[in-house]
Amino acid sequence: MEPTFSSGLVWFRRDLRSDDHAALYHALRRCGEVHCVFVFDTDILDPLPRADRRVEFIRESLVALDASLRTLSGHRHGGLIVCHGAAAREVPELALRLGVQAVFANHDDEPAALERDGRVRHVLGAGGVQFHTSKDQTIFERAEILTQQGSPYTVFTPYKNAWLRKVDAFYLSAYPVERHARRLAARPEWARGGVPTLADIGFESAGLHALPLPPGMDGANALFEDFLGRIDDYGKARDFPAVKGPSYLSVHMRFGTLSPRRAAREAHARAQKGSEGAATWLSELIWRDFYFQVLSHHPQLAGGASFRPAYDAIAWEGGPEAEERFAAWCEGRTGYPLIDAAMAQINRTGYMHNRLRMVTASFLVKDLGVDWRLGERYFAEKLNDFDFSANNGGWQWASSSGCDAQPYFRIFNPLSQSRKFDPKGKFIRAYLPQLAALPDALVHAPWEASPLELEAAGVRLGDTYPRLIVDHDEARQRTLARYAVVKAGAGAAAATAAEAGAD
Repeated sequence: MEPTFSSGLVWFRRDLRSDDHAALYHALRRCGEVHCVFVFDTDILDPLPRADRRVEFIRESLVALDASLRTLSGHRHGGLIVCHGAAAREVPELALRLGVQAVFANHDDEPAALERDGRVRHVLGAGGVQFHTSKDQTIFERAEILTQQGSPYTVFTPYKNAWLRKVDAFYLSAYPVERHARRLAARPEWARGGVPTLADIGFESAGLHALPLPPGMDGANALFEDFLGRIDDYGKARDFPAVKGPSYLSVHMRFGTLSPRRAAREAHARAQKGSEGAATWLSELIWRDFYFQVLSHHPQLAGGASFRPAYDAIAWEGGPEAEERFAAWCEGRTGYPLIDAAMAQINRTGYMHNRLRMVTASFLVKDLGVDWRLGERYFAEKLNDFDFSANNGGWQWASSSGCDAQPYFRIFNPLSQSRKFDPKGKFIRAYLPQLAALPDALVHAPWEASPLELEAAGVRLGDTYPRLIVDHDEARQRTLARYAVVKAGAGAAAATAAEAGAD
């Protein structure tokens, strides 16, 4: 194929790999030579704490990407150009300086990213430079899967069924970047500075290397290969936080160090051969696509709106007591060991087990009566794998305000969840060592221990471990009353089910 452009620029964003990369592939096919850039975007970075694991993960992954691009190019001075500044300014200026005719990038459908891309497109266009974007981070996006009426799905199961009907080898196949890698350009002398250090961009280490979170494409590949060796058990093991059940790939999916096509292709093939675990993981990947398409059709979600507008009428708790309860939740001082251990996990590592994300979210919203948006923002700050669409979808699911959310009367019982999914208290003890000496029957509920049992375990309620900040049964009744504002719209069946009890 003859090049359309003499030179082009690939703008890497949330796709930090050199293999199976849509924008890179299209640029290499259409351009005589291709430059590559990543921008440490100050519009995104400036509000972040100076020690942020995500920034460190990105920086380390860029080192790997730079090396991979250099190897693919065959040039000693091949590799990645890295800029630091506002991306909406840096990319057009770099395109002008390089003299390229086109810039290529992959889609990012978050509203702020779309607004940024619109500004970049306008400036590039004024200079006669084309801007091309491609689907890359999902298998299906935007309006690719619609109902028979031509509207976007708002319920997951029919969306999943439509996804499975449509998917085939074409949608799961990789982009053969290596086939055209000879067109990768050598960097100009003025752009050979390499990947800046964290200090160069105003950050410091957040201790990434102390975590089991290897960055870059090699890190993604190692974790993926490990997961494939136990994927058949995923459906049974994924709910237990003390068990090595999850894939631990969410950060790599978030920053694109693992191709979503590779992940879905492997899961789909194994599911077709009868692996229940692979089928369950494939469903999780489809949920990811689902939340992306929800956001693309409902950008108002980024402004804090409930997906179901009626739920915006709920009156959340306010005042000093509510503020203190929210602080206790954030800091793991609720008196419920599973909740507190989960919050300790996210605060120390930036990771939280998926089931615990649901349980802690339900506790904040339906036990403490705190607005889900506060929890959403806290997770956005703490999670290594923070992705707006999934985080918003998860919080709105927990608060019952989202599409295909749990019913408002479904309220997780933190004690029963603890006993069911951490039966030996192994996870609790890992993050709350002050409770380690309690027997299994009491580690989930220290308030049930006698004074002698507490003394024997070295636990002093209200001192070494907090007392309960709320009674779950009483909180459940307050929640049902709080949600009465939307109860009428939920239907008689929901009202009947509300009497059935909690999970």
